[in-house]
Amino acid sequence: MDAHKTTLSLPMRVMKSPLGGIVARPWIDFCVLVFLKNWFFPLSRLWAAARVAEGDVDIFIANVPLADPNARQRKRIKKALNSFDRARLRAFSTEQLWNSYFFGSDKVAPERLPIVEEMRLDNRSAYNLTRKCFKSLRKLVKTSVKAAPPSPEEVERQYGTEAQLAALFALPESFNEIEVSRSISTASGCEYWLRFASGSSALNDLVYAHVFEPEDVRNPPTLIFGHGICVESDHYHQLLDEISDLTAMGIRVIKPEAPWHGRRVLPGHYGGEQLLSAIPASMIEFLAAQDCDWANLIDWCRRTSTGAVAIGGSSLGAQTAKIIAVQAKNWPEHLRPQALFVTAHCQHISETALDSSLSDIWNIGNVMRDKGWTRGLEKSWLEKLDPLQKPCMGGDKVVSVTGRHDTVTPMKTANEHMDFWQVPPENRFAYRRGHFSIPLGLIHDVAPLKKLADILLSQSPSS
Repeated sequence: MDAHKTTLSLPMRVMKSPLGGIVARPWIDFCVLVFLKNWFFPLSRLWAAARVAEGDVDIFIANVPLADPNARQRKRIKKALNSFDRARLRAFSTEQLWNSYFFGSDKVAPERLPIVEEMRLDNRSAYNLTRKCFKSLRKLVKTSVKAAPPSPEEVERQYGTEAQLAALFALPESFNEIEVSRSISTASGCEYWLRFASGSSALNDLVYAHVFEPEDVRNPPTLIFGHGICVESDHYHQLLDEISDLTAMGIRVIKPEAPWHGRRVLPGHYGGEQLLSAIPASMIEFLAAQDCDWANLIDWCRRTSTGAVAIGGSSLGAQTAKIIAVQAKNWPEHLRPQALFVTAHCQHISETALDSSLSDIWNIGNVMRDKGWTRGLEKSWLEKLDPLQKPCMGGDKVVSVTGRHDTVTPMKTANEHMDFWQVPPENRFAYRRGHFSIPLGLIHDVAPLKKLADILLSQSPSS
């Protein structure tokens, strides 16, 4: 292991200071929503079209799509594509080098590992930020999601019976082998990556998971923590991490990369877009893949530590963890997580997909209607995926973090769900925050993390 040590970034230090309490307020949520609607999603659609254009202006225009750009705009497109392709080549070349250094069989000098990781983050961040090259075109984008939903008849034919859904969510007889990368040293321990073939035949890709392991802790407890939609934290310089304090508390953290995000993005899409493009079938495939792949990670946790295992996440990651917590009641005992940590969550997936401030931004209703979907029909399919039964752990092993001003995952139904699960008041943390200020607040106020750490440590045998 290398002696390299990372320190807190400036934004993390700000969020941990008294100023962090001012930043983590609903005003920041308003700013984020404006940014997402007017900048991030339109620019992401343009960026995604550039991924299949290979420098060709006409292919780019068709894939956005854009309506008859003029000569000046075509010139701007050509210039943007040139910048995009250079950044993309650097990022992909560095990614290949990174895989060789971290997962390859050749001998590697340990002191080079953090250098290669820094190069990967530099070049991948720069590649992601080439979205700004297309800013002059953003107002020409008609829709920020290239939606291509299946028809209701197609979904009914593929997933219409309980037996079909049960088979899709069933665990395999054996899990795919997990590769462990070389590790680098951090301020609170070490970090490394896991890599394995997804158990989903529909996805047929590789799952990567970033692991943060505490220093000098034998058999640490573990939290498997899922991210929200369009979040790709392993591909930017990690400026903000709402659960980084857990490692200092002796908890190992595993952050898997969700389907259609990061290294798993489909050609011609941006991170998370495929999940939006083909609802509700995409949500079914997404959760079925997560079900199997998180079970594989839990199995790996049990084989590498005697510590307790929790699952959790933020937003879509929280909904995923809740669904798995219910599914796991039917799993072998060693695969059942012992605790659950959910932030920015609600009771029904449809609340976010159909009725939230984000669904207003995605605005794919017209495409869905043209394909034969009604709001009621969409809702009925999404409700088939809701975690309506009790989880595999008791309510006293569940920690919930919500925001009173959350317009994406409403606190009201989150509380109704926690009532049904009999989660005690001392395990519920409600703040005057919105959907995007909730994770910022966790950096400033670590009480929910401390509660989870106490639950996990109390269930873990002494080293």
